[in-house]
Amino acid sequence: MSITITGHTQLTGLLGSPVAHSISPRMHNESFQYWNLDYVYLCFDVQEAALATAVSGLRTMGVRGFNLTMPCKNRMVELCDCLSPAARLIDAVNTVVHEDGRLTGHNTDGVGFVRALKDAGHEIKGQTVTLLGAGGAATAICVQAALDGAKAIHVFARPTSRFWGRMQRLADEINRSYPCRVTLMEQSDHAQLLHALEESQLLVNGTSVGMAPNTEESLITDPACFHPGLVVFDAIYNPRQTRLLELAKDAGCETCNGLYMLLYQGAEAFSLWTGQDMPISHIKSSCFSQ
Repeated sequence: MSITITGHTQLTGLLGSPVAHSISPRMHNESFQYWNLDYVYLCFDVQEAALATAVSGLRTMGVRGFNLTMPCKNRMVELCDCLSPAARLIDAVNTVVHEDGRLTGHNTDGVGFVRALKDAGHEIKGQTVTLLGAGGAATAICVQAALDGAKAIHVFARPTSRFWGRMQRLADEINRSYPCRVTLMEQSDHAQLLHALEESQLLVNGTSVGMAPNTEESLITDPACFHPGLVVFDAIYNPRQTRLLELAKDAGCETCNGLYMLLYQGAEAFSLWTGQDMPISHIKSSCFSQ
């Protein structure tokens, strides 16, 4: 892939830490080249404490937009001039569009999750889901699953997490406004976890536990948690086969990693920045061969 930089090239990119492993630059730059667009996508390793300074610089430089990954998604909410309805409900931003000096925050993670699940041949509508985590990705998955007709969502997280209160407020809002029933339970409550998984058709890891370089970690290690009818989805894509997915596969479960969730959330961001559809088939074959 050859990229030509001109005086008119528009900058997009990814902010977070770590980001060196990301395949987003390849995905977006390949798509820009496919449509002959004068854009470029780069990675910037930015910790949450430095995010405000980095965003101020990007705004000043007139960048077209950027993505956010851990640990910056929640902090970005406070730095945007306005938020999309999804970003406001989720209280996390993974995509920013810069127009006329104003930064608009969006969240495309939930859409990416649902489209990736459908790509693997599974529907969220009518399903009971056990969700691990309460951070930005988990919240986006919870919201989109509820909006798309999930029957029930059992969320397991740490009570000491700074996101616990936000997830409880979100659960209350979903329970008031949608048919989906959301319950929030302590991650350490193994008996509750076993019970939730017994009635679930889908288990989703929405945390970073198991992500490279800590590839031997898993929030679930007990084989009794898995049953053959359970589909296990890990939002992590590096490594593509996490410890959680290995355990689930050994127990006879069908498994999916977060690779296509990344693809489809990126496709939404690409459209927001360029007004073009990402060439999904081309990107799958050139960047996402599993």
